[in-house]
Formats: sequence, C-alpha cells, structure tokens
Amino acid sequence: MKRSRTLVLPHRRKREGKTDYRQRLKLLKSGKPRFVVRRSSNNIICQIVSYETKGDKVVVTSDSKELSKYGWKAHCGNLPSAYLTGLLCGVKAKEKGVKEAILDMGLYASTQGNRLFSALKGAIDGGISIPHSDEVLPNPERFSGAHIANFAQLLKKNEPEKYKKVFSAYLKNNVEPENIQKIFEDAKKKISSGPAKKAVPKKQTKAHAKK
Repeated sequence: MKRSRTLVLPHRRKREGKTDYRQRLKLLKSGKPRFVVRRSSNNIICQIVSYETKGDKVVVTSDSKELSKYGWKAHCGNLPSAYLTGLLCGVKAKEKGVKEAILDMGLYASTQGNRLFSALKGAIDGGISIPHSDEVLPNPERFSGAHIANFAQLLKKNEPEKYKKVFSAYLKNNVEPENIQKIFEDAKKKISSGPAKKAVPKKQTKAHAKK
C-alpha cells in the first residue's frame, strides 16, 4: 500500500504573498537594521527595523501624514512626499544613533526612480548610510516636484478647467501646485533642523491649581 505524501503548507505570509522569506533571510544576514519602505496610493511609511530573536523591533517610524507638521499640505503619496518621509526617518534614526541600514522594499517591483527610491534618497540625505546604486535614484527635479509644477503651469495656462479638476485636492488645501518646489524646500529645511517636538504642558502652580 502506497503511503500518501505529506502536504507541507508554506508559511501563512508566504501564501498570502506578503513576505519573501529568502529575501528576508538575505537582509537579516547583513547584520544591519532594515530601512523598510511601504506605500499606498495616498501614503508613504518608512521605518528603521532591527532584528531580535523575540521579534523585529521598530526603532523609528515616519509617515507622510506627519509632514503637515513641517508645512507640507500637498499630496502625501507622490515623489516629493516620499523623499521628505525618508528624510524625516533618516533624521529620526540619526538621533537614535543609527548610522547605517539596508533597504527593505518588500515585494514591490524595483523600478528606477519610483517612490521607494525617492524615500531611500531622503533617508540617505538624512544621514543614514544605505548601500544602493545611484542609477535607481530619482533626479532632483523629480523628487523636488519640478515635474508637478511644470505640468500645473501648463494646465493653468492652456486648460484652466482641467487644472482645477486635476489639482482640486491641492487647491482645496490652499496649495498652488505650481509652487510645490518652494513648499518642498521649506519642508525639507524644517525636517533637516530636527523632528518636531511635542509641546510639553507646563505644570500648574499651587496658586493656579486652587482656582
């Protein structure tokens, strides 16, 4: 009588297409913290993650939604916001004593100049050493938003109604897309000067507490 073959199921995250364990093993063998970049259509998340036997430890996290603290009111899922989010993560990590990391792109395709590499460029400019090829990084005109500004200027001049429709989210937040490069540079300077600190409320004096 033939014995039936034992069915071995892959790990759940592999079955769900969430984790490439071979790739993860290569990253862990480097012995360096991972610079993890994840994206959605409207958001960018960057983290510095270190491996521990009990489970991964997130050292710092930056989210493109945090950029509003630094004056960024434009789209939170484009190339400039990806750069700024990576820059913020790099600055935070440097404050925590992290000097180097290795890029963890997950299962995303490695496309030259995309948002993931824009975030990588930001983290490097934030002071973190991450192995990479300069060829994959977007050029400054792209991650500073020059292409967005040029397109906005063209539409505003030739097709004003389409301009209002395409950039309705920007205009709703009182942001002129043709000025996005200035907004980018202002936010970059604020982030480079250090992460925004939460205001600590002053302790009440006894006299004030009695009132």
